[in-house]
Amino acid sequence: MSKVFFSISTINLFNLIMISAGIGICILCFIQASAANYVAQRLRHYYQFVFLFIILYVSAHLVRQLMDGILGIHAAAALQIITIVEVQSAGIMTYIVSLIFLYCVKDNKTEKSFKFLFGIISLVHIVLIIAASFSRLVFYFDDNNIYHRGPGYLLSNLCPLAFLAIDTYLLCKYRKRMTRSVRIALWLYIIIPVLGILIQSFTYDIQFISIATIITAVNMFLVSIQYQTMLAKQQQAVTTRLETELKMSSDIQASQLPRLFPPFPSRKEIDIYAIMKPAKEVGGDFYDFFMIDDNHIGFVIADVSGKGVPAALFMMVSRVLIKSHLQNGESPKEVLQYVNEQLCENNEAQLFVTVWLAVLDISTGKGLAANAGHEHPAICRKDGEYELVIYRHSPAVAAMNGIPFKEHAFELHPGDNLFVYTDGIPEATDSDDQFFGLEKMLKALNRNPHADPEEALSNVLADINSFVGDAEQFDDITMLCIKYNGPTGKKQAS
Repeated sequence: MSKVFFSISTINLFNLIMISAGIGICILCFIQASAANYVAQRLRHYYQFVFLFIILYVSAHLVRQLMDGILGIHAAAALQIITIVEVQSAGIMTYIVSLIFLYCVKDNKTEKSFKFLFGIISLVHIVLIIAASFSRLVFYFDDNNIYHRGPGYLLSNLCPLAFLAIDTYLLCKYRKRMTRSVRIALWLYIIIPVLGILIQSFTYDIQFISIATIITAVNMFLVSIQYQTMLAKQQQAVTTRLETELKMSSDIQASQLPRLFPPFPSRKEIDIYAIMKPAKEVGGDFYDFFMIDDNHIGFVIADVSGKGVPAALFMMVSRVLIKSHLQNGESPKEVLQYVNEQLCENNEAQLFVTVWLAVLDISTGKGLAANAGHEHPAICRKDGEYELVIYRHSPAVAAMNGIPFKEHAFELHPGDNLFVYTDGIPEATDSDDQFFGLEKMLKALNRNPHADPEEALSNVLADINSFVGDAEQFDDITMLCIKYNGPTGKKQAS
């Protein structure tokens, strides 16, 4: 049996040193692509696969050259397999580079059709290479297992040449979508390996194709990473600016709501406490209360449809309109009527707001309230517990122009508590997508039904936090509690 050994000539030694260094560089690039968290995951994966197939391609090419002339049946079979792996790796490598092209120019439609095209070209390529091993058209090994090129040698590069041609088309088509440095790097990746293929057609010894492929792929990767880093920094700057603006918006929004408690220290007839906890940096919920005259206080709690900045802007407009109309002495239903007409004008975002508002005469405990699609209030009489006050509501404000609104009279007696809230309370959701619900809300309130407003809201919020756990808050949480002490201003015993 013939002895198997690698033939290490001066040329082979040069190729071994150059290709080994190239493989080492490709491994470093693979690691860098894996760690580049600022680069999109799909693009990182594309580059990882590119360098894996480059390593496979150049390694197979070098091993084939080193094994050239090794005798034996097993060596002959190994040479055939290595050659097929080599040419197929080159095709897959250039296909993935085409995907990088399409990803960078954001052409997802063409990217999908590429999979079918790649399958057809790869199938034709591998059938051709396998057939060539019998026909000597592309390459063959003689009786001494020495590699020879056939008259159709360039067909061994059918797949990579096809995709390099496609890359050329894509680069010309989308040149305006790329920066100059990226465009040059991609042109080099196309031109230099093609020159290497042409040169390799006349000489077999030096691995021009392998060296050209490594150099241009690494250059393309480094330029691309530099470009992605620049984009990441720009995006980070934009994100930082937006975060700063959102923080300022959140502070501005919070500053517009009453936050000092007790709000009317000289008026002992009533105690008030409120909480607004937005789900995002800014919210669509709001509450408000203010003196209309010496004896009347206006109360509002509302919930704008939607989330984030659009809801917050709509919230600010709604709050100003409601407050201004109430302070003009209009009744709750008149306020809703006027505000509805104003909000319906140019409401292209089609937002709407559910509102509960009331005017309370603190000298008598009598008031008027209107409910536009909002949650049912809960009331606790002096000697009782919290219960929902259920009645038919009017439609939400800004849902439709020209709709009528209703109001109703109510009365608070000394020692009574009134609790109003947004749907973020009953619809608070745990990790199993279960709602907190009205029953748990009433249970939290009735743990101490005659507690001061601040304690009552703290009890509800504590139970919500315990129920929700680590689940994300999806909706704003807003609550307002009013304790009526009576015209004498003497707090009733709990």
